[in-house]
Amino acid sequence: MKKPILWFTVAAVVVLLAAWSKPIIENISFKAPVSKSISFAVYKSDNYSAKIYDDASAKLSVAIVKVSGRKSAIVWQKTYDARLLSQYPLLANAMAQKVVINNVDDGKEHLEVIYTLTYNANGSSMQVQDGTVISKGEKEGKLFIDI
Repeated sequence: MKKPILWFTVAAVVVLLAAWSKPIIENISFKAPVSKSISFAVYKSDNYSAKIYDDASAKLSVAIVKVSGRKSAIVWQKTYDARLLSQYPLLANAMAQKVVINNVDDGKEHLEVIYTLTYNANGSSMQVQDGTVISKGEKEGKLFIDI
């Protein structure tokens, strides 16, 4: 009579250990941290030569965020000073930058690149936000920011 209860108890313990070990094993990373890079280019998509754009300007803020589950941290940030729209280069001469982020746990973390463009014209302001994600397995990303 005691043998079936003993086997049931052992089986229950094995099932519980298996259920608990899967999340634990998933959270343990056996891979070395990697470096990921993001290249972005800032350019104007129009020549902005019309008179209406004479006093129009744009300021750009770019942030790279490392995300792990529900936690996130800004690992790189840059704000470009406001300049007239006509002063931004065309795509052929885009302002380019490459940023390398080291120590990324590719199994548990990804990078999000978020940029905010703030346009100012005749006392009015408008913000546009966009970005991209460098996911698991990706070593580099590219982002084209057109003004």
